[in-house]
Amino acid sequence: MTDDLFILLSRQINEVLTAATVIIAASMLLYNLSHGPRDRVTRASSVLLGCVSAIYIGDVLVAISRAPQTIETLLRFEWLGIAFAPAALFHLSDALLATTGLHSRGRRRRVVRLLYAFAALFFVLACTTDLIVRDLLMEPLEIMQAGALFPLFVVYFVIASLFAFNNVLRARRRCLTRATYRRMTYLLFALVTPMAGVFPFSLLFPNAAEADAKLIWLLINIGNLGIVLMLAFMAYPLAFFGPKKPDRMIKAELLSFMLRGPATGIGVLVVILYVPRLSVFGIPSSALMPFVAVATVMGLQWLFTLAIPIIEQKLIYTDDQEQARQLQALSQHLLTRDDAKQLLEATLAAICDYLRVPSAFVATLNGERATLEQQVGPLQPTPEALETARLSSLFQANGGGQTALNGAQAGAEDRIELVPWQSFWLVGLRSWRGGRLIGVLGVWARGAAPDLQPEEVAVFRVLYQRAARVLDDMRLQAELFARLEDIIETSAAVSLEGASVRYGNAAEAARLTEQGSLEATPEFVEVIWGALRDYWGGPRLIDARLMRLQQVQANLAEQGGDAAKAVRAVLNSAIESLKPQSAHSLTAAEWTLYNILDLRFVKGQKVRDVARKLAMSDADFYRKQRIAVERVAQIVAGREKQLSAAQMPTIRHSASALR
Repeated sequence: MTDDLFILLSRQINEVLTAATVIIAASMLLYNLSHGPRDRVTRASSVLLGCVSAIYIGDVLVAISRAPQTIETLLRFEWLGIAFAPAALFHLSDALLATTGLHSRGRRRRVVRLLYAFAALFFVLACTTDLIVRDLLMEPLEIMQAGALFPLFVVYFVIASLFAFNNVLRARRRCLTRATYRRMTYLLFALVTPMAGVFPFSLLFPNAAEADAKLIWLLINIGNLGIVLMLAFMAYPLAFFGPKKPDRMIKAELLSFMLRGPATGIGVLVVILYVPRLSVFGIPSSALMPFVAVATVMGLQWLFTLAIPIIEQKLIYTDDQEQARQLQALSQHLLTRDDAKQLLEATLAAICDYLRVPSAFVATLNGERATLEQQVGPLQPTPEALETARLSSLFQANGGGQTALNGAQAGAEDRIELVPWQSFWLVGLRSWRGGRLIGVLGVWARGAAPDLQPEEVAVFRVLYQRAARVLDDMRLQAELFARLEDIIETSAAVSLEGASVRYGNAAEAARLTEQGSLEATPEFVEVIWGALRDYWGGPRLIDARLMRLQQVQANLAEQGGDAAKAVRAVLNSAIESLKPQSAHSLTAAEWTLYNILDLRFVKGQKVRDVARKLAMSDADFYRKQRIAVERVAQIVAGREKQLSAAQMPTIRHSASALR
């Protein structure tokens, strides 16, 4: 291979590796911003990734530029990342150390600000003067030469990097579990990547222009390949900071993001760079390239769709994650209310088409009350007629009262429980678990008495049994969602606490637990929510954090020492304070929060019944229920603050008397 061909090939490889570095760094930056922007580690790592992105974006633009003035401007612009990277690296190490519970007492915070100030100074000098960099060289590659103050920058870079490395070492020593220790070890070595990737090594060798071009390009490509791999590797430990989720979910999200984002982007990049240089069957490369790029995206997405479940099974959802796999299957098979209504609508439409009738409906039964669930056709019973009809009394619990279809030819297996009602024939829909009557299906009557033919009976039986199964699944899953609500809300608090202690920061976890009794934090809202769920008895009603409240202690004597009654009195007082002064109404907006609290918790009614009474959807009910509980928590926390403030003068007076 000739020298010119080797250098040309090396330049092309460098273009791919440089662009791949930009794609991975920018992707990780976007991932951080969308998954944990409030976390200090995530913010600091985002600054560092932004520095890496700025440097390599400049390198990409330099590779495609031809004018020396433009190249020099781009190389000076790269100092935005070069100058700020050491400060961002120290900032990240300080955040990692604070995550383990060793917070700064002011010194590290001041050092971070000082380093950012130095970074701004070096960037301004590099862009506007020749004190940091000077004199562009175009061969064997486009580089700048070192200026008079470049050694000062080297000192700044080395000191900041060494102290950052030491901070991560200290954080690693403070990790007590194997998982957190291992991830901090990954970060310890991964942090070498930005240090090696952003430092302008070419400025250390003033005679680079006289060196062997082949050796220079070989070293550059090896270094860039290492940076690409290490950046991808660094994404794994950084993903565990910020999100309040189990590890398996973080791993699954990161895997999907890295494959569908950076991996796809790099694949398309290779197509864009190399396909224009090919000619297949005489087809112009410019016409071929868009087709190949689109085919690459579609092919990779198809491949990842097949590969991700296999990779997750091998690396994430292993044998000890059987419950997680069951939850995945549950989400795929759940039947939402909209899904159920669509199935009922399709079933009713099929019945109308087959029996040649204009209308049909399905209603659920709750005792003697019937509620219309789905309907097809213009001729329907009114909601008032359904509510007052007492349809359940029309059907005997033992399946009697059946109307024989097709006269004497109908055998026992051909009998269907059809009851004439108004202008409809009704058939009872029974649960597949116990045979309990759960609803009715009505079809427009073709005559005074049912006159279905044997072939119609067979098809009608299949269709109405399908409707019964859908209705039964709706009831079962409504109960499931009611239980899931408790599980989700309870696990939310556990996730917050678990995230705090993941890297050994027990003090932070204790702070989250203790501060709930002082103000209406999200954790305190969860405590109030649990107490409301156990309003008429249960362990969450007498939670230790509630028992420490002064207002609860004040009520204990009035309630004869009964802790449950004391907490209940505090909650009831907070609920009553939300009661409007106007006449009671189930539909007025100002009564919504009070009605939800009173019906759901004080009177203990089911979610679905309360939502129906208040004429709101399930989703709207859950949202407003959350607001109502937060208001109760705010009232309880506000009263607690008032009691504490009222006692402070007394405490100070007593302390003065003792002195």
